[in-house]
Amino acid sequence: MPSTTMAAAALAVLVVATAVFCGAEAREAWLPPAAAKVPAVIVFGDSTVDTGNNNVIATALKSNFPPYGRDIGAATGRFCNGRLPPDFISEALGLPPLVPAYLDPAYGIQDFARGVCFASAGTGLDNATAGVLAVIPLWKEVEYFKEYQRRLRRQAGRAAARRVVRDALYVVSVGTNDFLENYFLLVTGRFKQFTVGEFEDFLVAQAAEFLTAIYRLGARRVAFAGLSAIGCLPLERTLNAVRGGCIEEYNQVARDYNVKVNAMMAELRSSLPGLKLAYIPVYDDMLNLINNPSTLGLENVEQGCCATGMFEMGYLCNEKSPLTCPDADKYFFWDSFHPTEKVNRFFANSTLQICLKELL
Repeated sequence: MPSTTMAAAALAVLVVATAVFCGAEAREAWLPPAAAKVPAVIVFGDSTVDTGNNNVIATALKSNFPPYGRDIGAATGRFCNGRLPPDFISEALGLPPLVPAYLDPAYGIQDFARGVCFASAGTGLDNATAGVLAVIPLWKEVEYFKEYQRRLRRQAGRAAARRVVRDALYVVSVGTNDFLENYFLLVTGRFKQFTVGEFEDFLVAQAAEFLTAIYRLGARRVAFAGLSAIGCLPLERTLNAVRGGCIEEYNQVARDYNVKVNAMMAELRSSLPGLKLAYIPVYDDMLNLINNPSTLGLENVEQGCCATGMFEMGYLCNEKSPLTCPDADKYFFWDSFHPTEKVNRFFANSTLQICLKELL
C-alpha cells in the first residue's frame, strides 16, 4: 500500500472526456441517423462530469469562482477552464452545448428534457466516499433521476417522457474518488475492511447495482468510463517526487479494476435485455496522450495550469495566484486533478466514436 503521507494528500479525479470540434453542418455529415435522434444526454458521476451541482450543496468542494471557467466566460462549477465531456457530447449530437446541472435553479424541466447532469464532484461508487467531503452520494443521484422522470411526465406526458428516457445517451464517470479520497486516504476505515483487491470487487459490485438500477428506470444506452491512470495525476507525481514520475501502484490498481469492470459489464449485457453498454477506455487514451503530447500540441503533461499545478484544486486554485499559466491549451491538466478543456475535447472524439459504434 502506498505510504500514509502520500495517501493523506490525495484527492480524487477521474479523467473522462468527450467532444468534437465539428459545427452543425459537419455533424450532419458524419453522424449516423440514430445519433440525430438522441433526445438528451443524461449524466451521472463525479467531478469529471459535474456541471455545477456542488454549487448548491454544503460542501467545501466547489469550483464556482475564477479562474475556473475562464475560457467560457463564467465559473459555472465545472472543474475546468472550460467545458466538460458531457457538454461536448451534447453539442456533437445537436443538443445544447452546456448540459445543465439538475440542482441549478437557473434551469427548469424544459431544459432538462434535452440534457441533465446529476453528478457531484467528490462522490464515488461507495457511499462512504461521498461522506468524506459531504457531497451527493451516487444513490441520491439515482433518486434525483426518479424525481426528474416524474417532472418530465408532468411536463411532456407519459409517452414523451418514456421516449426521452429510453433514447437518451447516458454518460457515467465515477470511481477514482473511491480510491484516492477514500481507500488510500485512510479516513473511512475501508482499508481495514478490505484488501485493495477486495475493495475493487466491492466497487465493481456497486457499479453493477447502479447500472441495473438505472436500467430498471429506463436507461438503455450507457457509456461507462473505466478508471484513468490515476497515478499520473499531478498531485500523485508531486507526492512521488523521491522516485519521480507516476505512482505505479495506483496505476496498477486502476488496471486491475478496469479488467473487473469489463467482465461485469459483459455479464450485464447478457442478463439485461435491450441494454447497450459501452466501456470507455480512459486509461489507455490518457497514457497515449501523456506519452505523445505533440499529437495535441501539448507542452506540459505533468503539472496543471492553475497556480503551481502541483497540488492545487478547488479553493487552492484561485484568481489571486500569480503563477496560473496564460494558455491552458498547452497543458494536459487544468488543476492538479482535472484536464483542460482542450484535452476534454480531444478525448471526447474517441469516446463519442465508441458511443456511435456501440450505442447509437
